[in-house]
Amino acid sequence: MLTKLLHTQFCALRKFTLLLCLLSTGQILKAQLPAPPGKSSFTAKLINIEAASNEVFRFNTTLHNGEGQSKVIELKAGLPIGWMISYKVDGSQVTSVAMDAGKTQDISIEINASATADPGKYKIPVKAVSGSDTLTLNLEAVVKGSYGLTLTTPSGRLSEELTSGSHLDIQLVVKNSGTLPLNDIDLSSQLPSNWEASFEPAKIPRLEPGKSQELKARLKVPDKTIAGDYAATFTANNPNGNSPAVFRIVVKTSVLSGWVGIVVILLSIGLVYFLIRKYGRR
Repeated sequence: MLTKLLHTQFCALRKFTLLLCLLSTGQILKAQLPAPPGKSSFTAKLINIEAASNEVFRFNTTLHNGEGQSKVIELKAGLPIGWMISYKVDGSQVTSVAMDAGKTQDISIEINASATADPGKYKIPVKAVSGSDTLTLNLEAVVKGSYGLTLTTPSGRLSEELTSGSHLDIQLVVKNSGTLPLNDIDLSSQLPSNWEASFEPAKIPRLEPGKSQELKARLKVPDKTIAGDYAATFTANNPNGNSPAVFRIVVKTSVLSGWVGIVVILLSIGLVYFLIRKYGRR
């Protein structure tokens, strides 16, 4: 009786062990099977961006490989004539990306409009192509105009003359050469050591498209500046751009300084002559 009971328990234990083995094998086989194919996608945080024609349209996009296998995805775009596009992954420019199964990749897309692009909305289809599979992301670049800033003189002349230790007033013209208003235009200078410059007015609050405004730059050259040619740069600055004007400044020695130099030379010669006459015979 005891033998029969032990035999029955042994059979039950063997069946239970066999069942566990079968279940474990099934789980292993299931884990080794490739993941079922999902849905790939190509999306952007913003698909519509507005900017000036001379600014960069930057789109942050995300590409997802939902398939069960790795693949290389090529990036293409349909652009208006004269426009340019670049794709960047982690700061590096690319034209294609290699993606593992189930991987998601952030891609920065930068688009430069043509300099002659008219204001308006431009549709730019960007495609992620891999074999026969194509994902299309329809982006929109809204060109609102262009910024343009020019600094020059009324006559266009960029050279002046002055004497050492004096000052000079230079007439400048700031022009809005774009199609959008310019706000908060500042003036700055880059000068030789110890030179000084001030502007009147020092700031232009707003300048409409096609308009110009004259201003005055007062340039001061320190005493004892050596005669010669110097470069002085005046720059009109705005958050949307800047325009430098490089002047050739010719510094001359004053007439008084010249006469003082001649007198010093004559006195030196006279002193030498006196010393020779007085002590030369001894």
